[in-house]
Amino acid sequence: MPRAVWNGSIAFGLVSIGVRAHSAVSDHDVKFHQLDPEGARIRYRKVSEATGEEVDKDDIQMGFEMAKGEYVTFAKGELNELRPTMTRTIEVEDFVDLDEIDPVYFNRTYWLAPSSEAAGRPYRLLAAAMEEQHKVGIGTVVMRNKEYLTAIRPIDGKLAMSTMRFADELVDANEVMDPVSDDDAPSDKELKMATQIIESLTSEWDPSQYRDTYADELRKMIDEKAKSGTISVADDEPAAPSNVTDLMAALEASVKSAKKPRRDRTTKSA
Repeated sequence: MPRAVWNGSIAFGLVSIGVRAHSAVSDHDVKFHQLDPEGARIRYRKVSEATGEEVDKDDIQMGFEMAKGEYVTFAKGELNELRPTMTRTIEVEDFVDLDEIDPVYFNRTYWLAPSSEAAGRPYRLLAAAMEEQHKVGIGTVVMRNKEYLTAIRPIDGKLAMSTMRFADELVDANEVMDPVSDDDAPSDKELKMATQIIESLTSEWDPSQYRDTYADELRKMIDEKAKSGTISVADDEPAAPSNVTDLMAALEASVKSAKKPRRDRTTKSA
């Protein structure tokens, strides 16, 4: 069994349930090392801009830039004192409807497992009660020296904990984009055709049908390279899309395409 990333308990009311957290996701990132022409690893060193010499990690202090070239400095010990206290309890402060939480708040998800046989019964009780009420427990947790807002929710009789962003971490859309002009409001005909496209593409959510095709092709390329030492890559650069100036024409073409059975549509194989 994979090692737990956090051990603690869930507390709601006077009930406390021992749990351990395991990551619910496995990143598929393909990681490379940088090499010189002779194949030796390239390493990064922390070098002083003033002397060009490498600085020992024990001599490095942290600096916050107040103005150009002006820093407030801290020793590592000072920052450690400010870090949030490592708590072993998730205090559930509220129960809310999952539909009320915008997905933009969610960060990373962990499975919560009972930490002992004795914790199994209250664990199953909490999961069943939350599932029956369609509720999510909201609390906070400290992991890796950072405090997170968390949502604990039942999934098929098990509990999952998702770390979340705090409200002041979200960027308001109005800060990064201009307001949409009233002149851009869709016509009734355009709206009807767009609705037809959505309806024709509507299906049951099945995450297994989606693949990271880039990672798949990259791993295939690595395997070929490992076998032969050289590979040939097909030039399959997609043609640049032409500028579509007629919105109605694009909608009509989309409606026709959407009406075709999905198996007839050209897709990139995984």
